[in-house]
Amino acid sequence: MDQYENQKDVDITAKIRRQVVDTKMSINAQNVKIMTQNGKVTLRGPVESADERNQIVKIAHNVAGEKNVD
Repeated sequence: MDQYENQKDVDITAKIRRQVVDTKMSINAQNVKIMTQNGKVTLRGPVESADERNQIVKIAHNVAGEKNVD
């Protein structure tokens, strides 16, 4: 699955990325892959802990909506 190029999807991905990078987490967590297709966000990649995973998911939920995140 790849990132869609429509502006709404690009904006959602960019907003999530900015918030993840601005949060104190491991390099792995800050580099997690964020893909948005038609408003649906998929997160992939390693993180150092369940806490980091939960932080990233929470950020994505806040930006895209709880039902729009895998």
